[in-house]
Amino acid sequence: MSVRQTPTGPTPPPWTCPFCPLLCDRYSVAPAGGGGWSLVGSDCPRALAALARFGAGTAPATPRVDGAATDLETAVQAAAARLGASRQPLFGGLGTDVAGARALYALACRTGAICDPAGGASLLKSLSALQDRGGFTATLAEVRAHADLIVCLDALPDDDYPEWRRRTLREDGPADLVVLRSRGSTAAGASTALPSGAIDVAADVAVDADLFDAVALLAALVAQRAVPAAPPALAALAARLRAARYAVFVYAPKRLPASGALIIEAVGRIVATLNRRTRAVALPLGGDDGAATVNAVFAWLSGLPLRSRAGPAGLEHEPLRFDAARLLGDGAVDALLWIASFGTEPAPPAAALPRVVLGHPADADAASGAGSVFIPVSTPGIGSSGHLLRTDGSVMLPLRALHDDGLPSVAEVLRRIEQALPGARP
Repeated sequence: MSVRQTPTGPTPPPWTCPFCPLLCDRYSVAPAGGGGWSLVGSDCPRALAALARFGAGTAPATPRVDGAATDLETAVQAAAARLGASRQPLFGGLGTDVAGARALYALACRTGAICDPAGGASLLKSLSALQDRGGFTATLAEVRAHADLIVCLDALPDDDYPEWRRRTLREDGPADLVVLRSRGSTAAGASTALPSGAIDVAADVAVDADLFDAVALLAALVAQRAVPAAPPALAALAARLRAARYAVFVYAPKRLPASGALIIEAVGRIVATLNRRTRAVALPLGGDDGAATVNAVFAWLSGLPLRSRAGPAGLEHEPLRFDAARLLGDGAVDALLWIASFGTEPAPPAAALPRVVLGHPADADAASGAGSVFIPVSTPGIGSSGHLLRTDGSVMLPLRALHDDGLPSVAEVLRRIEQALPGARP
């Protein structure tokens, strides 16, 4: 890895972190003792935990078929045989980059596979609201530059996205931070204490209603409709939103309840109302483990998002019927291809069916039984280069490899599996 010289010594070049959809590119990585890596310029716990999986304790990178070690070509042929014999394969996990997603789409078309990422349920919440109502969003830089009121739904997203404040808030900026908590919130009673130097929470608005009711009431108040016995805290928040120059709603779809799509639609109504006379946006934080990237690539190539299939009836998008958990529970699929190139999580579900796993070298035990194939693959941003789509949905960032780990990329393995299929499906 090349470094640049500074008056105080060598400084590692910038690096884009692939382990969170924020794709932070403001700090660096340097070699550490024992063959591992250390962060330079950040203490992000999510990045630190992810980098720890690539140290000296990494398991040997050996493909396996039915639990026995083998070579890559034998594993590719075994994977192709299992997928080629399947009448209805399921492609899950989908933890890969743009090149991997393009190869995955081609293989899905050849095999008639249904594709659903590990975060499919949360992806569907945002996707359903977008399909039904549309939306207003912005880049992280725009929010950081212009927001003067930020409303977080139900909780601060620090645990899931530790760097979100640094990416969206300026310590010297005018933004007020408000948390809207509902009855039964998983974060109810949680501390809003912030690290030294961070922007303080200006208000912690607790409402005795579930989150959907709270946001729906807030939408009515922002529209200045009559709401009998409106909670004073919500009325005050509505007034602050109407007075704001640039308001932003921040939420993590995976933390929203089952009614998440309706909640996101209600947020969209608030934002649309505010945009009649000022500026407001929604900033969902999600698309972890490549889900946002793969969804975008499938949309570019087919016109349809994930939870789709290229089957006998042509392209089909069935967001409820093509839920991976539902399909596995109903026994509606007979083979599983699982891709998790960013680490050992998310792990493939326990299911008694032939499985092919493309994952981190330490993930071999996830596919060690009869009928299984495991192929270790390179992680984009660690052992290979690549590209990922950022959580704000409009910025694609390149990933720089830290070293050559000698492993094939997901794209390479998928292309080889497609070429090894016994024949094109009808």
